[in-house]
Amino acid sequence: MTAAQFSAFQASSGIVPALMATVLVGLVFAVLLLWGAWAIRTAYVGWAESRINQRQFLGVVLRFIALYLVLTLFLLS
Repeated sequence: MTAAQFSAFQASSGIVPALMATVLVGLVFAVLLLWGAWAIRTAYVGWAESRINQRQFLGVVLRFIALYLVLTLFLLS
């Protein structure tokens, strides 16, 4: 950001851009973890009730882990 952009952002929002970026990244990860917990729990219930097999359950878990790792790589590097 240029100095003018930085001062305009800080004047209009009252916070520095780095803090806003930290809050947004934290919000993305919080939503991701909530969604992951819901998805894994739902898949577990389906597996426990024999509506899905173990391979499908593990697929849900592995997809969540992959999504978490990719977002960590992109957002925290």
